[in-house]
Amino acid sequence: MLKDPFLNERFEPDLMWFVGVFDVYDREESKGIELEAYDPNDRTDRSILIRKYCLNQPYFSHRHKFVLVENLEAALKDPSFDFQVVFEIDECEANSWPREEWYSLESPRCFFQDIFKLAKEVWKEDLLMAASEDKSAW
Repeated sequence: MLKDPFLNERFEPDLMWFVGVFDVYDREESKGIELEAYDPNDRTDRSILIRKYCLNQPYFSHRHKFVLVENLEAALKDPSFDFQVVFEIDECEANSWPREEWYSLESPRCFFQDIFKLAKEVWKEDLLMAASEDKSAW
């Protein structure tokens, strides 16, 4: 069983693993200021954000990366999948996005399409390694 990088539990490849890195709650003065410079609706800024934050998480093994991309691909293949839900924050949660634009992206699906495209490029070697393994042994 593939374990969560932080807990001794089964890893759930939720899409929040990709965008949770942009949560700035209680870090508005540091990470919030750093991320305010980027507009998630701008394709160039989005590419920088994805490469620098989403795909640069050292706690993911090649196996985590593989199941994350596999899960993302399944979501992208579903035309009715609501990607905006991933960016919705419950008022009772201690989370916040760095800019107002994050709460209602112009196209959340495009954001995740870009993650998918860049993940296949940036994580190429890890994805190939995981694909060559017997997943039942994880």
